[in-house]
Amino acid sequence: MSNTENQNQENLAYWLDRAPGYSEVNQEELEGIQRQTWTSLLDETIRAHYGIGEDLRKTFRVLDIGAGPGFLSIILSELGYQVTAADFAETMLKEAENNAGPLAEQISFRLEDAMDLSFADSSYDVIISRNLTWNLPDPQKAYQEWLRVLKQKGLLLIFDANWYSYLTDEEKRRAFEIDRQNVKDQGYEDYNIGDRFDIMEEIAKGLPLTGIIRPQWDEEVFREQKVSSVSCVEDIGKQVYSEKEKTNYSSTPLFMIKVVK
Repeated sequence: MSNTENQNQENLAYWLDRAPGYSEVNQEELEGIQRQTWTSLLDETIRAHYGIGEDLRKTFRVLDIGAGPGFLSIILSELGYQVTAADFAETMLKEAENNAGPLAEQISFRLEDAMDLSFADSSYDVIISRNLTWNLPDPQKAYQEWLRVLKQKGLLLIFDANWYSYLTDEEKRRAFEIDRQNVKDQGYEDYNIGDRFDIMEEIAKGLPLTGIIRPQWDEEVFREQKVSSVSCVEDIGKQVYSEKEKTNYSSTPLFMIKVVK
């Protein structure tokens, strides 16, 4: 078994078990301000790119890669987009289907490897991904796959952060610890401690993007792929996060990479 395959198996084992707890986070988002903030951001970005009105949402196919318990898939399906929720963990897809409720009938749930998709070339108008790339054993291969299944001039939106960078950088470690203290002082739940987090830290130490400066790395990869355009908002969390999330992730800002094939 190659190192990439071994890392993928370790990841899968972790996320299969993590699904129920991660689903609780998605449920909190669905009940909180994030439902509105993420809905507005995604819908406005997609419709602005294609220059469409609300009535044409139903004609656009959206692929949510690494959909997890379904938050982004659910809110986009609510708007009327044709959504495929793809994840490599069956337990995540089951949680997503449960979280979707009646909307589950409108969403296609697919068991997929983000680095080796089964979809045909140029299948989707829009591809979205949230908090996935950092966790991939071969992120460059994944990006090639995502571009392959995206239509020409299609839109790719990647939301991610330099998760676990504190494992390789002492300054970031200190900032991370300050976040933990601020979370405690404000009486918030800490999203960065708890059961099995030590296991993911061990996995993260062996992943290629831990310690890499991003989103600069991502932008360079896409430029090498000769995409039409690539741009980035380096702290999109200011627009979409709750106050609780802003406190939890202050030292690890969420960025948005926007790619047009």
